[in-house]
Amino acid sequence: MDDVLLISNADAGSSESSAVDAAVAALRRRCHVDVVATSDADALDHAVDKRAARDLVLAGGDGSLHAAIAVLRHRGELDQPTIGLIPLGTGNDFARGALIPLDPVEAAGVILDGRPTAIDIFVDDRDGIVVNSVHAGVGADAGMEARPWKARLGKAGYLVGAFVAAVKTEGHRIRVVAGDEVLADGSRRVLQVGIGNGSRVGGGTELLPDADPTDGLADVMVSFAVRPLDRLRYGIRLKNGTHDERHDVHTARAGHVTVSGEEFCCDTDGELDGPMSSRSWDVLPHAFTMMLPTPEQQQDS
Repeated sequence: MDDVLLISNADAGSSESSAVDAAVAALRRRCHVDVVATSDADALDHAVDKRAARDLVLAGGDGSLHAAIAVLRHRGELDQPTIGLIPLGTGNDFARGALIPLDPVEAAGVILDGRPTAIDIFVDDRDGIVVNSVHAGVGADAGMEARPWKARLGKAGYLVGAFVAAVKTEGHRIRVVAGDEVLADGSRRVLQVGIGNGSRVGGGTELLPDADPTDGLADVMVSFAVRPLDRLRYGIRLKNGTHDERHDVHTARAGHVTVSGEEFCCDTDGELDGPMSSRSWDVLPHAFTMMLPTPEQQQDS
């Protein structure tokens, strides 16, 4: 990258602003950098409109990456800029799965000396996109339960939501089809469904441990661990990334995935949606180009 437009969050706090400054200083040793701060989708679209032929660096998390990819796709420009990422979000799940360093200066090094890589996305049947992952069931339910608590408790509100969801959930009778393979036929209650382009969710949990955003396929996981003791055991295995070895977890890989049945909510790249009774996703292979770390630059965070 020789000439880049770096987009940051206008509502960032002082620590995030310092991280942006450090990344910009590192980038400017080797290339020209213009910086613009945006606060909403309209401002982001306006900033991208001024990009000209420059490459794009995003200083933010999964939501920032999702928003930028959505804007570029809407404009028909997704295949034009090479994209770099300075991970400054809360979860940084795409960055973690892609082994991008979380340190802003080291992430700038990936932008300068990494490897340009074609990255897949998913497109759903409402023309929405997924860059990292989408999941339904207990994790999304926790987010929904947390909504009334977050205004009063901040991030701790999610813990309340997770507890309420864990106590209340009886699972969902939903059908999950990955390609031609039926992973859940709707006769059994499902605790959680994960559909991954990237491997991590929730700040580093490996929900889809083998997901690869460059292979043209979605990794799909269905957990039937709805009984209280099974939920506990599933949660323990999920923390160490071995939940997919359980007898009540089914996995597959496919280019098309459909979930339907009882109403459910989805968490898509950290944003909640629903309730809904059906949603399907198709993989759009090699949708955009991104700077990813070389083996020497990779960091598992």
